[in-house]
Amino acid sequence: MPQWLCNQLMRAFYNKNHRQVRLLNDCWFFYRTRRCDTEDASSFQHH
Repeated sequence: MPQWLCNQLMRAFYNKNHRQVRLLNDCWFFYRTRRCDTEDASSFQHH
């Protein structure tokens, strides 16, 4: 997880900002799934 995202999540948890926690969680999930998709696509092209 990128450091900036980790910091944002910790701050949101600390401030009990549920909306921001949910938003950042969605961002991380989207980021992770997108990265997996591009890695799979690039490895698929090489073989």
